[in-house]
Amino acid sequence: MRRAGTVYLVGAGPGAPDLITVRALRQLRVADFVLYDALVAPELLEEARSDAQHIYVGKRGYCVGSTVQGEINELMIQLARQGRAVCRLKGGDPCVFGRGGEEAEALAAAGIPFEIIPGVTAALALSSAGIPLTHRAAGQSVALVTGHFDPDSPDCTLDWEALARLTCVVFYMGLRHLARIAARISEAGMSLDTPAAVVERLTSSDERVVTGTLANIAARAADAGAQAPALIVVGEPVRYRERLALTIADALSTPARVTHDQPR
Repeated sequence: MRRAGTVYLVGAGPGAPDLITVRALRQLRVADFVLYDALVAPELLEEARSDAQHIYVGKRGYCVGSTVQGEINELMIQLARQGRAVCRLKGGDPCVFGRGGEEAEALAAAGIPFEIIPGVTAALALSSAGIPLTHRAAGQSVALVTGHFDPDSPDCTLDWEALARLTCVVFYMGLRHLARIAARISEAGMSLDTPAAVVERLTSSDERVVTGTLANIAARAADAGAQAPALIVVGEPVRYRERLALTIADALSTPARVTHDQPR
């Protein structure tokens, strides 16, 4: 019986292709198969071997045509049982709202060797947009949470009161629920004057930041036509955006990224 190959659950980073880690790039370059997500930069696929097979298994939230997770699990197992090296290339970090843990469980249950290679999750790249998640003058806490579920749905088990007490909260996959997210966290005790931002396509060439307060961020994002992929950031670190963003852009010798109405 042929010995099973190894599956590498690889984080591609927050968006820009050059933010992938050295170790992740090494595995990408030697894999026989590359199973890649919708948010992976196309340039990274060019780093794979010329004879490697690329298989799109994108998942885009509520979008029609997203690959079913069970099918992804089965495909990884089938390819590995052929003795092949498989790179499962995922945006951000595999295990930060990326279902990497579920995929690792499926591989372990099937007896397939695997390795998880961490990546830079999107929230940790917010500093590149002028929003430092932690700052000695801006508090001592930050939470990364999923906004995928409707806040009024029984599927949403977030502790809104606990989140409202934090200095900064970053919501992944929550743009479609932004108005209700803002309402729920303010009802739980967070001030409506709290700075907030929606950051689209973070670290990409068409990154955009829409800023405001908890009271108006949903309306401003809608007026700006904000689209996924986007992060929602609520908290004091957003105040640093105004003083840092232009300096960052100047250092990169690129035009300042588009922004809308800085918070007071």
